[in-house]
Amino acid sequence: MALKDAAWHDRMYNNRALVPDFADHFAHWMNASAQAREALECTLDVPYGDGPKETLDIFPAKKKDAPVVIFIHGGYWRSLDKADHSFVAPALHDMGACTVVVNYALCPGTEEQPVTVPDIALQMAKATAWVWRHIAQYGGDRDNITVIGHSAGGHLAVMLLACNWKAVGRDLPAGLVRKALSISGLFDLEPVRKTPFVQADLRITPAHVRMASPARWQRPRKGVLYTVVGADESPEFLRHNRLIHQAWGPKTVPVCEDLPGQNHFSVVTELTKPGSRLNTLAGELIRL
Repeated sequence: MALKDAAWHDRMYNNRALVPDFADHFAHWMNASAQAREALECTLDVPYGDGPKETLDIFPAKKKDAPVVIFIHGGYWRSLDKADHSFVAPALHDMGACTVVVNYALCPGTEEQPVTVPDIALQMAKATAWVWRHIAQYGGDRDNITVIGHSAGGHLAVMLLACNWKAVGRDLPAGLVRKALSISGLFDLEPVRKTPFVQADLRITPAHVRMASPARWQRPRKGVLYTVVGADESPEFLRHNRLIHQAWGPKTVPVCEDLPGQNHFSVVTELTKPGSRLNTLAGELIRL
């Protein structure tokens, strides 16, 4: 059995080291995102708050009262940007969805304004509340919201499914988010806390682990979660995918799949390919 020391954690969680051509994936995302913003009607950099990076991009659907998809990008809570992820909008637009791509502050923040993973989770709750209150102005149905996230965004999507919305705002319904799709998500922050190459920025504490590890929570009373991971990802990412299924059970997590031939970066691109398993799952969830 491998010794789970610092070097082991870095091997398991450093996806850029595991995928040598990761820069090619990022370049594709950026180019496809620029094309999406040119091709689709969109309203960019809409503020959902006045904090760091509290903005979102909206890609309306063709028809009014459309289902809403909120997409949360990855980057280990410390890198990347919503502008790199507009590329998901055309495929979701083809499914009839009004798509919202959200930004958030990145760890570690600054000395004057530090940023933690729980802080980002609260930002995502704020962004989702903004969507519920305002998305009708952009043709979206606020009572039909699906959250999709990749990697760190997959973690945040699951957090939103289990959110206590009444604590966020008295006007918000208890079941504000009933549907979530996590792509390569992480659901227990304890091993991430032991991973040196990210911990330097994330500064995860034991308290953060308790606050922001959904696999340690009781399953939500309502809602459905689909989880997928690339079959070529590290054993730890495969384990996390099974972990949330084991913790919350098949009633809440009816789909828990490893997608053949996909790594940590190619897997999210599968969302944009009509007929792919991930594209099919997203469409199915949006229509629930």
